[in-house]
Amino acid sequence: MTDVEVRFARARDDVTIGYQMFGQGPPLVWMPSLSNIVAQWRIPAMHAAYQDLARNLTMILYDGRGTGASDRRIDLGDLGLDAHLRDLHAVLDDTGLPRVSLLGYYHSVPTALAFAARNPGRVERLVLFGGTPRLREAMLPAQTQALLSLIDQDWGLFADAAATAWLGWDAAPTGRWTAEAFRTATSAPIAKAWFEAARHIDVTAELAAVRAPALVLHRQGEQRIPAETSRRLAETLPDGRFVELSGSTPTLFLEDRDTDVRLVTDFVTTGALTAAGRPATGRLTPRETDVLRLLAAGDSNAEIARRLGIAVHTVERHLSAVYRKIGARGRSDAVRLMLDFRHPG
Repeated sequence: MTDVEVRFARARDDVTIGYQMFGQGPPLVWMPSLSNIVAQWRIPAMHAAYQDLARNLTMILYDGRGTGASDRRIDLGDLGLDAHLRDLHAVLDDTGLPRVSLLGYYHSVPTALAFAARNPGRVERLVLFGGTPRLREAMLPAQTQALLSLIDQDWGLFADAAATAWLGWDAAPTGRWTAEAFRTATSAPIAKAWFEAARHIDVTAELAAVRAPALVLHRQGEQRIPAETSRRLAETLPDGRFVELSGSTPTLFLEDRDTDVRLVTDFVTTGALTAAGRPATGRLTPRETDVLRLLAAGDSNAEIARRLGIAVHTVERHLSAVYRKIGARGRSDAVRLMLDFRHPG
């Protein structure tokens, strides 16, 4: 599977969208961030991940407008949510698939959520990684702001930094090919407009209408999106499940490809979480025990911070570790598990 055909769909506003379809099994649409589906096949880790996923899933990859194999005219106009939804509609209409699962990845998480909310009959399940319903939250970390400032200054340097410092693809030849995929994904002016439009994308109000089961995955370093942000998303969705993956590399299918592939494949095909996808257990530290005790007493994060003399973000970090260690999905689940422990049977 080294030479997958690029097909072309036409969006309702006459923009051409390039996509690929391969594999066998239930369909999973891997939605794009800044992408170049042709160049991404040259990244060894991504090539292997595509092949592994395609053993049990029909994979659909596509480049959003302005990127990769899709229409890259400088006058594309709107690059906001409605434009991204038109791209997805175009691909699905062209494939003829009536119902699919969606893998929202970073920038495309809000698009996946909005599509599921507005088209419940077309979405089987959601897998969400690295994004938030309000995209400006994902762009707040200082490291991300510093990276985005490079777009105007040096497009090549931005691509290199995005591949290594941002996404952790630092092993040769992985880093080299990932940087090349970023560099050839689009142009600096389109990327600048793309990120500017992203600041205004907010689908928070649509979360209650998402009926598809959703698996929210998290693997991030502390300088990027906090685990608590992803956890809140899972708790807000009507049928959301949160899994914090081991490791700190902020991407899927690189640090532990076999586990990631198995987790995504099992969820898309059956809706089940494999053992590899269940949070790990472990002994709580004294501080984590204090935080959990105050949580069970009904204190808010701010109240816990005040009582313990620590910052609110430190409380959130402790809670993230507590949830992972005891296997809780969120605040209420953690309290229930603690009460069950205190009063068994």
